Amino acid sequence: MNADAALALHDVGLVHPNGQRALQGIALAVPRGARVAVVGPSGAGKTSLLRVAATALRASEGRIELLGEHPWQLSGGALRTLRARVGLIHQAPPIPPRLRVVTAVLAGRLGRWSPWRALGSLLVPSDIAGAEAALARLDMADRLFDRCDRLSGGQLQRVGMARVLYQAPELILADEPVSALDPTLADMAVGELVAQSRNTGAALLASLHAVDLALKWFDRIVGLRGGVVVFDAPAAEVSRAMLQELYANEGSLLPTQAPSHDIEGAGDANRTAPRPSACR
Repeated sequence: MNADAALALHDVGLVHPNGQRALQGIALAVPRGARVAVVGPSGAGKTSLLRVAATALRASEGRIELLGEHPWQLSGGALRTLRARVGLIHQAPPIPPRLRVVTAVLAGRLGRWSPWRALGSLLVPSDIAGAEAALARLDMADRLFDRCDRLSGGQLQRVGMARVLYQAPELILADEPVSALDPTLADMAVGELVAQSRNTGAALLASLHAVDLALKWFDRIVGLRGGVVVFDAPAAEVSRAMLQELYANEGSLLPTQAPSHDIEGAGDANRTAPRPSACR
């Protein structure tokens, strides 16, 4: 067992019930405190990889280590306790539409609270200040008491991110977390996830559509295509040629947040120092 890794996948494969193979021979280690981005074309297996890492799906082959545990060897209660230490950000957050934003954010800590506190917080939010602080980091504090069915898709994505910021997990898994945001908000939101990792020591594994965001904010880039790891390298060593080969079937233009963004050369030419948290 790798005690230094927040997440380790050993020769992991995944075949869906319909027979479609989503992942094959995945070997990936995410050290504690590391920030790793997964990029690749549509259908590459990025969501499947994140769901296996989160134990939302059980791999068909290989094994997974999660925060020093073998999750599928645990009892049901121990597995629930382990999952409470992992924060999962969905591309489309599964938030009940009638739920208030404050309650949706506070749900990030339900796994750590007693049943009585969790039930009470559904009736009277138990930490309004904490929820507001997490939302403020994503420019959403003014929607604190709104119902979630009054929010746009991008606002719901930010509520999902605020929930994980409030949760303060040991491992953050983010599946296309900014796909519904404009470039400015997307950059700010990814910066806050990176700041959370830096400030708390949490590992961060995120799948991203925009390669410029990945190169700017993450230390390491994993290229995935057809359910197979094509490359796994420090961001500074990822070249335009590597990315063009990865996206060869998607056309000549690489997917970026900013259409005019030049990623020629490698990661170093496109990286800026991560910002401090914008928490206010």
